[in-house]
Amino acid sequence: MLAVLKAERIAKVHESGTFRKTRREIFQNVTLELEEGKTIGLMGESGSGKTTLSRIVAGLEKPSAGRVLFQGKDIASLRGKKLRDFQRSVQMVFQDPEGSLNPRKSIERSIHEVLGLLKVPKREWQEKTHDILHTVGLSEELLCRYPGQVSGGQNQRIALARVLLIEPRVMILDEPTSALDISVQAQVLSLLRELQKNRGLGYLLVSHQPEVMRNMAHEVFILKDGCLVRSG
Repeated sequence: MLAVLKAERIAKVHESGTFRKTRREIFQNVTLELEEGKTIGLMGESGSGKTTLSRIVAGLEKPSAGRVLFQGKDIASLRGKKLRDFQRSVQMVFQDPEGSLNPRKSIERSIHEVLGLLKVPKREWQEKTHDILHTVGLSEELLCRYPGQVSGGQNQRIALARVLLIEPRVMILDEPTSALDISVQAQVLSLLRELQKNRGLGYLLVSHQPEVMRNMAHEVFILKDGCLVRSG
């Protein structure tokens, strides 16, 4: 199967200092392929560059070398409709679910904002809002609440609901359950597996938890000493 998203010989170097610059190589020669319906796991120690790599794959950060390909095209060369297609098709879900939502906006307003950006007619907002809440297993009673008034697990489901409205093909999941307690983690992972099965989503799953990888990933890679190695 052709990869939807491919990181090809990616390297990242951080430079610091004004007059006397110092260079620190984070990783080099990293190649990853993401297919629809499959989960690639990415592990590594704190500071190994997992989040940096995931942001590069998502197009949120530029590599120092190498390229990211979306449907065979270098994302650095995409413009207009092709760039918008990439930005919709590849979405990132962050570690802190409450932090990804505006604390001053109700759950309903946060969802409606996405529908507005997608230019969905207002007469369809209520139906689409209820449908997406049902998809992620949430009650409509939450709509009038704010992120600080619901649990971490519920906030993560709301963050997922907002992303799913965009109908992505690939989701970059950066430690999506590490801020949740064990029982809620299991519920969110079960939801992610169900969404993948029903929608054919491809996942790049960043986590430091081996049990999460055993539960979710079809293949696991480890960032170690600047190199990417396949886990046994």
